[in-house]
Amino acid sequence: MHSITSRQARPDVQDEIGPRLPGAIYSNSDGRFEVLALVTTPADAALLLRRTAARWAVIVRDTLRPDGQPFAVGSVWTTSDYLIRPAKTASAYAAAA
Repeated sequence: MHSITSRQARPDVQDEIGPRLPGAIYSNSDGRFEVLALVTTPADAALLLRRTAARWAVIVRDTLRPDGQPFAVGSVWTTSDYLIRPAKTASAYAAAA
């Protein structure tokens, strides 16, 4: 497994990730996803997403599929994304800021 960093991401990266911290559930037109991990090490994110310019990646599982397997996404948070359940660790990240 690739390393997952616990350090704070830069503010512009945080805006791109949005509220997708481990434990959060969100939905959009592609499905409903549980966030399993957040990877903010650019080299690890690039490997997961198979693109050289990646700065971060979110590992999710589609909760609408009974056989949903974890996979990495690198799409930015937009107004078409809807937070269903916030991450349980959201206060810990806010306290560290």
